Amino acid sequence: MKVCFVGSSGHYHDVLTPLRLYHDLNIHVVGIAPGSTGESIDKLRKEIEDLGYKPKIYEDYKKMFDETNPDIAVINCFFGDLAKASIEALNRKIHVFTEKPAATNFEDLDLLKEAYLKSQCSFTAMFGIRYKPWFLTAYNYLKKGVVGEIRLLNAQKSYKLGQREPFYKQRKTYGGTIPWVGSHGVDWIRWFTGLNFISVYAAHSKKYNNNYGDLETSALCHFELENEIFASLSIDYYRPNNAPTHDDDRLRVVGTKGIIEIMHNKVYLINNEVPGIRELPLEQEKSIFLDFLSEIEKKGKCMVTAEDSFEVTRICLKALQSADKEKIIFL
Repeated sequence: MKVCFVGSSGHYHDVLTPLRLYHDLNIHVVGIAPGSTGESIDKLRKEIEDLGYKPKIYEDYKKMFDETNPDIAVINCFFGDLAKASIEALNRKIHVFTEKPAATNFEDLDLLKEAYLKSQCSFTAMFGIRYKPWFLTAYNYLKKGVVGEIRLLNAQKSYKLGQREPFYKQRKTYGGTIPWVGSHGVDWIRWFTGLNFISVYAAHSKKYNNNYGDLETSALCHFELENEIFASLSIDYYRPNNAPTHDDDRLRVVGTKGIIEIMHNKVYLINNEVPGIRELPLEQEKSIFLDFLSEIEKKGKCMVTAEDSFEVTRICLKALQSADKEKIIFL
């Protein structure tokens, strides 16, 4: 199966890691090209060549699509250009594995969905955190009914700001912190509840962003879901530089019979069945890219669907709109 890469500005390791671990995959990396003006692909090129691949290097990804005729395009450029590159791939009947958010404005999202429906190809955004042991464990326990009916969720995404590329400084190229960082939290809430979102009230701030222009360093979203279920999402870039990990992902799910929490890459459960707080044994980690390959090979359905990718994007753009306009937005 032929794979090409467009850009090197996101989580391309979701692809490179399984290529590094599983040498029997029928994958050939045939091309690399930047997806945005001024984007460097040097680091990605070196990492791919270190894996033993010898892809052709292009300046124009559309020319790369036409000449290499790949089965899969990994779209990984500046976030404001993700939808445009994905559409070009889908129009050529190429399966798309894209960085998120899938689009940074509603117009591009509509065009992307239209191209996807016409293509009859597979499309998945990189919500790879679902495949981490702690999230898989919490999800599987919830489906057993260990907390009863879900009533409330609190999600957290905290990152180190560190040194970031210049494109993060402009909303046009970055897209906003709620769609970029917060999309994971929105995905968890949808995945764990399986319910539609009714409304959102959000706020965000650019204060103390180390001169990163438009980049918002903190945000808070309040969602109402069906059945009067409420969810909050806290987002920040203030994780200290000396913290042991780059990110601090948390999720608290409150139900009628108990509470389950993901914290520090562990899962804790307290409910009416057993006294005390229990740390749950973790599931084995899985790979979103291998799951995506299985769908293309018609061996199963990828856990992150195209519909998930589009709807999470839409909700995030509505939340961004709410924060910009300082008002409740109905979805």
